[in-house]
Amino acid sequence: MQLPRPRGPVSAALIDRLAAAPGGSVTVPTDGFAPADPLTDDDLQLSLWVLYELHYRGFDAVSADWEWDPALLTARRELEARFEAGLRALLAAETPGDADVAPADVPAALDAVMRADDGPSLSSFMQRQATLEQFREVVVHRSIYHLKEADPHAWAIPRLAGAAKAALVEIEADEYGGGQPARMHSELFRRLLRGLGLDDGYGHYVDAVPAVTLLLSNTMSFFGLHRRWRGATAGHLAAIEMSSSLPSRAYSNGLQRLGFDSATTLFYDEHIEADAVHEQIAAHDLCGSLAAAEPELTADVLFGARAAVATDRLFAEHVLGAWAGERSSLRSPLADAPEARPLSA
Repeated sequence: MQLPRPRGPVSAALIDRLAAAPGGSVTVPTDGFAPADPLTDDDLQLSLWVLYELHYRGFDAVSADWEWDPALLTARRELEARFEAGLRALLAAETPGDADVAPADVPAALDAVMRADDGPSLSSFMQRQATLEQFREVVVHRSIYHLKEADPHAWAIPRLAGAAKAALVEIEADEYGGGQPARMHSELFRRLLRGLGLDDGYGHYVDAVPAVTLLLSNTMSFFGLHRRWRGATAGHLAAIEMSSSLPSRAYSNGLQRLGFDSATTLFYDEHIEADAVHEQIAAHDLCGSLAAAEPELTADVLFGARAAVATDRLFAEHVLGAWAGERSSLRSPLADAPEARPLSA
């Protein structure tokens, strides 16, 4: 994967430095960098995404030695402080009662979080109204996360113990195809990309997506890469599993409406059944067990779940708002992509 194009002074300095050899002084201009909304600021979100990717697959022609460079870690910490403040501000009205939730009530509290979501339903629009071009846009957005699928939450495995650890491994094993590479959910998503005439390369569309798309990926990485946020990682994963089965059916139905067959809809079809099972494992065996073993993490579990719901709401509002204004939800159009044709045609 190539380094992306910068979107401001911080990402420009960072990307310019990563293109050089490690060593020497590193200056990333984070002093005085205070965007009005850190969650939707392109410069901050891209900078964090680049720094986090050093811990995943890295970039072509960028030395792996940059991963633990002290100056870059310092810059990341400063950006994360702004990012965390933005998340807390977003959820400020929702979280005061979380500290009073008893560990035994965590599964019920998670269910209440999901039921309280009153954001716009992107999946309903995709099922009933979306055009082929709109489907392609959403799949491009989702590729930033789905091509790494289970990786951000996997960081929590060595940080858990007992029943919670076993539950997380059970969920992750399914995400990774149960040992069958072709059944890995990231591979099923690559198949979806190809079916829609899109590039299936990891990170290929990062320059095309806005900050709110990077926000979804960065939230997972922020929680996953910090041991102190292991409770939030569990809650975040639970929210995803508890909210994806019915939307996956809607996405599959939408693609079928447009003439695509099961060869293209397989990614969504797989999640209809898998996440219905994962929902119970995540809420009870993962989050419930974790809260029972470490009661002090109860509020963090709920914070992670609320963050997943709230950031996805921001994403849906952006996408549907762009389409209501008859403009692309991407930063750049997909005019250069080949035409998608139903595989059944």
